[in-house]
Amino acid sequence: MIPNLGKIAAMTTLINSSQACLCGSGLTYQACCGVYHGGEQLPKTAADLMRSRFTAYAMRNADYLIASWDSSKRPANIDFSKETAEWQSLSIISTKKGGATDSKGVVEFKAFYQQDGVDYFMHEISRFVKNGQRWQYLDGVVKAVNKVGVDTNTGKNAPCACGSGKKFKRCCGA
Repeated sequence: MIPNLGKIAAMTTLINSSQACLCGSGLTYQACCGVYHGGEQLPKTAADLMRSRFTAYAMRNADYLIASWDSSKRPANIDFSKETAEWQSLSIISTKKGGATDSKGVVEFKAFYQQDGVDYFMHEISRFVKNGQRWQYLDGVVKAVNKVGVDTNTGKNAPCACGSGKKFKRCCGA
């Protein structure tokens, strides 16, 4: 499924081509996620797809999100009519596999947004699969949603962010 390029062209006016891309790459939108949203290139890694999906979500680009979702888990549609969050930035925390030669990968990230004048973050671990040459989002587990600046349990006794269900000190912190 190729996203509707007319809708994408209209949405790209929301992001000036000289502005830094919302995904945090440091590149301009046109040189970064714009090439994926416009269908000019496919993301080469799971992290690239994660970045492009974040920017698509921030731009309310449902066509791209659906097209980049694995068919086994893809929703029929995405309704942004009740979305009130203004997505600000993305921070990739870690990746496991998900490179150009891998068939699956995991990306852990924090997405920052503002809602009703309050800054929040969402911490998620997402899984990706590669179908042919195309990376696709499979699913994700939200680890935390909180106000920015509010302390959360991130010590050695906190649940491990990898999703194992073990404490950090008994898993990735060992």
